[in-house]
Amino acid sequence: MSRRYALIDLGTNTFHLLIVALDPEGAQQTLYKTKVPVKLGEGGISKGEITPEARERGLKALREFKEIMAEHKVDVVKATATSALRNAKNGAEVVQAIKDQTGIEVEIVSGAREAELIFKGVQLAMEVGPKPVLVMDIGGGSVEFIIGTDKGILWKKSFEIGAQRLLDKFYPDQEQPITSDQAKALRHYLQDHLQKLTAAVLQHQPETLIGSSGTFDTLVDMDLAAQGIVRDLEGSPDMNLALTTYQRQHKELTHKTRAERLAIPGMLAMRVDMIVVASVVIDWTLEKFNLEKIRVSAYALKEGMLAELLQQ
Repeated sequence: MSRRYALIDLGTNTFHLLIVALDPEGAQQTLYKTKVPVKLGEGGISKGEITPEARERGLKALREFKEIMAEHKVDVVKATATSALRNAKNGAEVVQAIKDQTGIEVEIVSGAREAELIFKGVQLAMEVGPKPVLVMDIGGGSVEFIIGTDKGILWKKSFEIGAQRLLDKFYPDQEQPITSDQAKALRHYLQDHLQKLTAAVLQHQPETLIGSSGTFDTLVDMDLAAQGIVRDLEGSPDMNLALTTYQRQHKELTHKTRAERLAIPGMLAMRVDMIVVASVVIDWTLEKFNLEKIRVSAYALKEGMLAELLQQ
């Protein structure tokens, strides 16, 4: 008899729901998958709080998730929250409100645990291989970097420098293109705040960047849309993005106004602002560490939760 699991990732920007059926032999079937642009960190993340508006958007999304889970007769719900709730002084209150209003119990995970789950998700998406790779997951609140091989994690760290924080700090007027001064200030900030990453990369010498989560998904969608292709969401979770393609995209994203970015085929409205600062982070990382290849994993934290269920 298969059991039905709902895996919920309450991200700083996006809430994800994945419903899967697992039978005792470990065979899995995806029954439902969605993401909602909640923007939980908007307006409050840089002050260390969840605003009343953001809290209401989050509760609304989770009430909808609850109905979907009931329709799919879910047996077990696993919900994790990351940077926005981890660092908000009213994070515990929001988690309690979620439980009171929806019955969903949310576990706030540490940055180290978040990085571990992301790597497990990536391993489910692709063969990582025997050589060290650098995995990067750009969230709204934090960015996780993991260096690992097919044998497991060699080094991991979560940095509280997510795209919503960077927007607030370096690129407040998203209607206009980011200025060269703003981009330069952001790159200096990364140089200062990612010294532990620099030391780890020097030690382990990865040559490939594996990007997981929203920004990288959107870059792949933009690349395919430019070729007139719509990505098959049931297709392979292991994707490539040519370095030359990314460099062209980066130039486009940093030179366009918000309206022009929104008109790019493959762009999502929920991603249109954060992708600018996220792209500066990707560009800095590729350049700083001379990485020669980009692979993209469609799987991240919630699939890491699934990987752990499969192991059990």
